[in-house]
Order: sequence, then structure tokens, then C-alpha cells
Amino acid sequence: MIYRLLALNVDGTTLQSNGKLHKSTRDAIEYVQQKGVYVTLVTSRSFASAKKVAKALKINSHIITHLGSFISADMRTGPLLAKRIPEDVTFQLARFLEGFPCQIRLVHEKFSLANKYKLNHNLLAKTVFTSGDPIFYSQQFTDSISETLANEPISPPKIEVYFEFAEDLEDARQAIKGMFSEISLSKLNDYRLDVLPEGVSKLTGLLHLGDHLGIPLKEMVAIGDGEDDIEMIKASGLGVAMGNASSEVKKAADWVTRSNDQHGVSYMIKEHFRKQQPIDFLRKMNIIKM
Repeated sequence: MIYRLLALNVDGTTLQSNGKLHKSTRDAIEYVQQKGVYVTLVTSRSFASAKKVAKALKINSHIITHLGSFISADMRTGPLLAKRIPEDVTFQLARFLEGFPCQIRLVHEKFSLANKYKLNHNLLAKTVFTSGDPIFYSQQFTDSISETLANEPISPPKIEVYFEFAEDLEDARQAIKGMFSEISLSKLNDYRLDVLPEGVSKLTGLLHLGDHLGIPLKEMVAIGDGEDDIEMIKASGLGVAMGNASSEVKKAADWVTRSNDQHGVSYMIKEHFRKQQPIDFLRKMNIIKM
């Protein structure tokens, strides 16, 4: 099979566990791009944060952010895709969630808005909020999200909720499912719940980009480590799990590479793309038509 698109998760995949980018990963991505393979990021991060990673990797293509609800290559040209949670639903969700001990973070592509709640556990400390230059991406905090929204409505691509207690997350998730049909939920771990527009996922974002580029899923390689990567790993022509992924993610994959601290992305690229001829050459030989 000839693969024309490589989709990479960011945290736990492209980046090491210390949040840094290894030179071998940069070199491997440059190598596969030189072969004409389209490389994109598929991440739960905001566009501003993901764009910073893309710049470090010299990826100038469209990137899939906010768990699939926002796709863009350049803020100046406007998004390829922007799905949002309606303003009234955002307000009602915020008011409901304020009944729990949690931090609520509305993640817009241009800014974030969060309440000032400080968690007692260290989940937020482990979460990377490398949003880039604060001049271009403002992180605002308020005493009450719902009061702020009452005066200034927002329609974000994603809402992140960090709970103090795991049982509160489950209670909130079950309640939200019965309250709203306009949204979908993604549980990232026992304490973090992401709220998205209905029908949004990393896979739907990848499908949208593939339709735009004329590249079917069977000609894509998707690499990830989290539960939110499972759908795209299963659906892609070659689904790859990181060595640091959970057993559920590994079971969904066609191939398991090394961990993110053992240069798993570069190892996978060398193993699977080494023998593939450049895309332009394959077109000239009429092996591929597009």
C-alpha cells in the first residue's frame, strides 16, 4: 500500500514525556515530507498551541486541532473547518458545571477563558498549556464563567473540564448526556472531560481533511497513544500505537512502535516509509493518479 498522508498525535506521541521535541522526530518528519507525503497534526490542543508544535516541525500544512473541531493552516486565511458549541449551550453547560469542584476552560482558537478554581491534585500541573505567544493567544481567568458568558457570549470549538474528583466526572457526564443533544463528550482520563460539538472527533477531522485533499483513509497512516486516537487508528490504512499507549490503544492498532521517549515516531517512519518511492515519481509512473 502507498501512503500519502501521515497523521500524528502531539502529546505522548510526537513530543517526549518531558514535553520536548527530539531531533530524530524532526528529521524523520522532514524525510517523509521530502518524499511528498502530506504530514498533519491531529490533537486535542488548541490551534494556537498546536501551531507552535507544527512550526517547530516545519509542518506548513493544515492541522487538525481542538479534537477535530477546528482545522486551519493559517489564521489569516480562515479555517478549513470550524465547528462550535452554540452560545446558549455553552452558557447552560458552564452554569451546570459550576456546581462541581472543577476548573472549566473554554478553548477558543484565539483565546481561552477559565474560572479561577485551583485543583488540589496536580492534573493541571501535568497538562501542557504551551499556547505560544500570549500576545496572540490570551488566557483569561474569571470568578464565574456563567456570569462572564451572560455579558459576553462565546461559541467555542471545545470546553475542557478538570474535575477534583473522578466520581464527579462520571456524575456530570451522565447528566450532560441527558441534557444536551448538540454536543459530544470525550473522557481523556479519570479527571478530565472534553466537551465538543456533536459529531466531532479526531477521526471526523481527519476525514474532512482527506476529502479536501482527495486522500482516502486507506492511504493514511495515523499514530497516537490515547483513547481519543483509537477511532482514527482503527479507520486508517495503517494504524500505529505508541509503545507508551494503553493496551486498548495497542489492540486497535495494526502496528506498535516504540515509546515517545524511545523515538517511536522516527522509528515507525523509517520502518514503513523507507522503501516507498517519492509521490511525484509514483505519479509520473502512473502508479497513483492524483
